[in-house]
Amino acid sequence: MKKIILTAALSVATLGAVQAQKINLGKAVNAVSKGAQALTFSNEDAKKLSKESVDWMDAHNPVADKKSAYTKRLHRLFDKHKNEDGMELNYKVYEVVDINAFACADGSVRVFSSLMDLMTDNELLAIIGHEIGHVKNEDTKDAIKAAYTRAAVQEAGAAASGVVRKLSETELGEMANAMLDAKHSKKQESQADEYSYNFMKKHGYDVVAVYTAFKKLALLSSGEKQSNFQKMMSSHPDSDKRAEAAKKRAIKDGLWKEPGEVTLPTTPIK
Repeated sequence: MKKIILTAALSVATLGAVQAQKINLGKAVNAVSKGAQALTFSNEDAKKLSKESVDWMDAHNPVADKKSAYTKRLHRLFDKHKNEDGMELNYKVYEVVDINAFACADGSVRVFSSLMDLMTDNELLAIIGHEIGHVKNEDTKDAIKAAYTRAAVQEAGAAASGVVRKLSETELGEMANAMLDAKHSKKQESQADEYSYNFMKKHGYDVVAVYTAFKKLALLSSGEKQSNFQKMMSSHPDSDKRAEAAKKRAIKDGLWKEPGEVTLPTTPIK
């Protein structure tokens, strides 16, 4: 769930943020079990393991408290969507320098403060809508299954046993890392983009924000030196093309308003 997912370390000084950390993901595991396809994996398994993984990340990363301006902003924007499209969602902010947002099969939505620094309210809603789309389309189930397989492979035969077992503390960290490192297909990304647009339109939000959010991602992906963000985004459809697809739909729906030049802010958006 690194999806629109965006994990790149952005200069905190550039954004004017304070004392942010890089997200703690535990130790990465590169092995992949050949028994993955044999694993019987239900929706309940996906929700349970997703919750365990997110609980691990919540415990090992700086979560913004209730008094934080980030938490108050996300609460203002997202509280009305805790029960969305048949899904029960919960949300928190990680105060880290990585630029990211993700959602899990259990309905957990996590937004990184450095992403909030870059995006307007409507752009954040568009990004969150994209992540919710991955949950609704069960893309997150595939991601957590692959992550579990990578973590459990350390124990011989565990991932190929056909039974989801309880993971150790170390394995949970490995699964959290693998979950965020999982890549959705370009088709899944495009379907989540469509969900995001429909989410914005359904709730009366400015759908042009889908366009401007992708234009900002395109700006982040540009540059001569390839960053972690650029490497991650290389598995996604081209951000400029995704922006143009949103623009085309908005024009067709009679909802397009020219936003002017899209630029990255030099100070955090509050």
